[in-house]
Amino acid sequence: MHRTFLSRTVLRRALTAAVALAALSGCAGRLPADEARGTEAAVPAPVKKKAPSGLPGMPPVLDPHDLYAADRPGRLSPVVRDFPSRIYVPNTNSNTVTVIDPATYKVIETIPVGVQPQHVVPSWDLKTLWVNNDKGNTLTPIDPKTGKAGKPVDVHDPYNLYFTPDGKYAVVMASLDRQLVFRDAHTMEVKKSVPVSCYGVNHADFSPDGRYFIVSCEFSGELLKVDTAKMKVIGQQKLAFHGAMPQDVKISPDGKKFYVADMMADGMWVLNGDTFSKPTFLRTGKGAHGLYISRDSREMYISNRGEGTVSVWNFAQDKVAKKWHLPNGGSPDMGGVSADGKVLWLTGRYNSEVYALDTRTGKQLARIKVGSGPHGLAVYPQPGRYSLGHTGIFR
Repeated sequence: MHRTFLSRTVLRRALTAAVALAALSGCAGRLPADEARGTEAAVPAPVKKKAPSGLPGMPPVLDPHDLYAADRPGRLSPVVRDFPSRIYVPNTNSNTVTVIDPATYKVIETIPVGVQPQHVVPSWDLKTLWVNNDKGNTLTPIDPKTGKAGKPVDVHDPYNLYFTPDGKYAVVMASLDRQLVFRDAHTMEVKKSVPVSCYGVNHADFSPDGRYFIVSCEFSGELLKVDTAKMKVIGQQKLAFHGAMPQDVKISPDGKKFYVADMMADGMWVLNGDTFSKPTFLRTGKGAHGLYISRDSREMYISNRGEGTVSVWNFAQDKVAKKWHLPNGGSPDMGGVSADGKVLWLTGRYNSEVYALDTRTGKQLARIKVGSGPHGLAVYPQPGRYSLGHTGIFR
């Protein structure tokens, strides 16, 4: 009893002193209400979400609530500010790249490249466009300032191309070789080849901190999780749909979900990349293929190649909010959003054409004839500090 009495006395005296000191400093209202009668309990300050600790060398995340914060309309990097606005269309069967002036919707040039060009990919530093000549086993560099093609670089089976968020490595999706090949981002010298047990590695996107990326394997219907720094596959799973054929991969603006288009399941798989848990499935349209984020990060455009439509996913509503139908049909495939966010550009894979759609109404603005088998076109330049590859994933 004596010890208890003493301790309570000490506590009471300490509290009295604290109240007096707080009153002198104008802070008495910050004491708990049950300890200081007549004062208002403090309202806890809102907890601010911290930006994830990124891969060493990776530019810091601008806004942890929105990974695409650097992609706002017209927010062009000084590197690309003087580049002419162009649409670069690789024609897989014609072995050419068609160049379109988006201001006039006219073809202004056709550039011969290697065999079976699949995608036109902006480099991490934004200075070069790499044409992936898959069957030609080369990359053709295009200078986006002049529009001129340079000397091809020998790279085996470059179906698609990505860049690690630190800008150190290019990651070649060697689909037929069944490898992820890490190369020097500038010289394309091989640094490490990573064999994979799935078939048809093709598309990817990176976690908010850049420490891992999710890869789709279209021919075996699987997903991979890859440790960026270790250059190692750390997870693999089979999608729960017979004949699944996963395509484009895109992370949500808040970084919590990965979306994977599936052209055979006719929709998207949604999963938590951190846990790499089993994904859920959402139907969007026949032949779901490409995924593109709007400039305000509120919507995602899903090209449905098998039915000539584009589904518009609303992130806040967590559902398809509307669907646009191409007049007279078509085969919308890969593409990108204009720098001002007003136009969605997509290739018509089986129709030798390119579509320009108004992102407010879905109205077709233009339908432009190009070469045979147009695939991964690049809208360039686009806002953003650096490129993670594909047809333009910018952060």
